[in-house]
Amino acid sequence: MTAPAWASRAFSPLAVRNFRLYFIGQTLSVSGTWMQRIAQSWLVLELTGSGTAIGLVTAVQFLPLLFLAPLGGVIADRFDKRRLLFVTQSLAAVLAAILGILVITHVVKLWMVYVLAGALGLVASIDNPTRQTFVLEMVGREKLTSAVSLNSVLVNLARVLGPAAAGALIVTVGLGPCFLVNAATYLAVITALALMHHGDLYAVPPQSRRAGQLREGLRYVWTTPALRTPLLMMAVVGMLAYEFQVVLPLIAKFTFGGDAGTFATMTAFMGGGAVAGGLFTASRKARPAVALARTGALFGATQVLASFAPTLVIEYAAMAVVGAASISFLALGNATLQLRSTSEMRGRVMGLWAVAFLGSTPIGGPIVGWIGEHIGPRFGLGLGGVATLLAAAIAYRGLQKIGAIEGEAAAQPSAKLVP
Repeated sequence: MTAPAWASRAFSPLAVRNFRLYFIGQTLSVSGTWMQRIAQSWLVLELTGSGTAIGLVTAVQFLPLLFLAPLGGVIADRFDKRRLLFVTQSLAAVLAAILGILVITHVVKLWMVYVLAGALGLVASIDNPTRQTFVLEMVGREKLTSAVSLNSVLVNLARVLGPAAAGALIVTVGLGPCFLVNAATYLAVITALALMHHGDLYAVPPQSRRAGQLREGLRYVWTTPALRTPLLMMAVVGMLAYEFQVVLPLIAKFTFGGDAGTFATMTAFMGGGAVAGGLFTASRKARPAVALARTGALFGATQVLASFAPTLVIEYAAMAVVGAASISFLALGNATLQLRSTSEMRGRVMGLWAVAFLGSTPIGGPIVGWIGEHIGPRFGLGLGGVATLLAAAIAYRGLQKIGAIEGEAAAQPSAKLVP
């Protein structure tokens, strides 16, 4: 029986051996990462009882991305991405193992969590732009949108598996094993990278080192509206809307009187919705630039509605819808930037993407945490939705113009997208 057209589009990247290996390895590794995120947030809550403290440790973890991800993008452009990922994944495994040992031996202090979170952020500032651009090298341009969406499905399938495992481990054996299991899961990605056929990669020749490469990347993005508008939009949304690891523990504990299991279940429902949203996005054909603003508006609206959920069961259902909308927005934004940037600039562009999406968290995390603690968790969640709606409304006209220009270019026989 022939597979439906939508399924063929959605899963076509898995026909590529290198991406298939990567997908399997990442499924295990990212599940471990989500397990650690749940455990880390709950560890800080146990140590302090403060929503602001959760926001601060999240800020410390993502602060290096704010300042160093553009430099990480330069490094991604300069070196072989596969080899670079061997290094970053190994370092992340070591940091997770250290935190697990500290927790199990009962010597962990809040400052230690801050130090290790900051160190992980340093690794991520190189790892994130490298991983983002490596996806294109595995599958090529035609399959990129589907591959990015499937990668988002992977992350959110892990958001179901990881928190479920974290909740079970925390209740039965404690927090420490969550970090140790995460350290072990990095071996899956390292093994996948080792088994890849290098000759099958759409590898971009590394850029030679020269002065001014970081400034060159910043100037390129700022003078290219098709890149500048999505990045500015994502900076606002990333700062205030993607703060779920800060606000959801507060909603679970203080709004609904729950525990770590409630928080994990809420996150799992959001991940389940994101899996559905990612598959839907992967099955779609190429989308115009303005679709990013429309999807952002949908994401913002669902988050506002979730902040009004009257019961825990309704909140679970609402977070599933939020998850679907959020991952569709994220996948479209990622693919939009990669397809509209030149190959020699792609690492630096995705470094700025990391700044906009993850590096803005240090600014928004404490703000959302403070609002959630002192005004109310519902207000912390609703703030992100309102910010996303406003960002989408402002970006709509600019993205509409970009789409019109691209449409005119596509109508010319000799026109083609940036390589």
